[in-house]
Amino acid sequence: MLTIGEFSRLGRVSPRMLRHYDSMGLLRPETVGENGYRYYRQEQLARLLDIERLKDYGFSLAQVAVLLTLTPEGLLDQLHRRRLDAHYEIYQLQERLRRLEGDILRMEGIPMFDQQYHVILKSDEAQTVLGIRRTIPVSQFHDLFQELRQTLKARGLKQVGPIQMLYHSSEFDYEHADVEAQAVVEPGEGTTVKPAYGQCACVVHTGPYDGLHRAYEALAGWMAQHPEYRICGPAIDRYFNDPDTTPPESLSTGVLFPVERV
Repeated sequence: MLTIGEFSRLGRVSPRMLRHYDSMGLLRPETVGENGYRYYRQEQLARLLDIERLKDYGFSLAQVAVLLTLTPEGLLDQLHRRRLDAHYEIYQLQERLRRLEGDILRMEGIPMFDQQYHVILKSDEAQTVLGIRRTIPVSQFHDLFQELRQTLKARGLKQVGPIQMLYHSSEFDYEHADVEAQAVVEPGEGTTVKPAYGQCACVVHTGPYDGLHRAYEALAGWMAQHPEYRICGPAIDRYFNDPDTTPPESLSTGVLFPVERV
């Protein structure tokens, strides 16, 4: 048996934190002596390491308590979700840093060069699609695309065009996004027709998806300079290649705003 001091030294966690874990039921000592001293088995170090690892991934202690009760499959699912959340947190920090650096450069009188997007107007034809519409947090977009691919396979539908995401929400909501994942397919069970849009303001983004916000900024800037147009349909992200087989720097994504003259 190890005293709390010995267990603390091996696990590199303070005795105070170990007592906190005990009070939460996360890690109970094997026994408590009549003098109130806590004693641990050496094998309990494995659970302590799991707690510290999950904490380091950004889970709260309350979440860790739940995670430790899950099956390996359930834990893996939660780790996937946490990874997506972490990517979004990185994106937010990068975006904040980009704006900060831009302000500094402008205040210092230094021109800021950025990736250039060429906005064009083009028609978008009607498409036969299989679509799945959900109101979900951004962190579940990957799951929605997985569901779409599984449904395509289950129904034996042949994909003949890109996969795309339509944003039906009237405003951006990270936790409750009204989105529709679509695949362009041959007509079959459960398919519908996405209507043709007369005109779309479009740009193509080349590179990782976490840079897509710059394409949106370019389109927003174009809309600000062209008040004779207004958006008349859901924004679309159209993925021209497969992220599972394409290097991130070579990914190509079209961003389309259906527009009409006012």
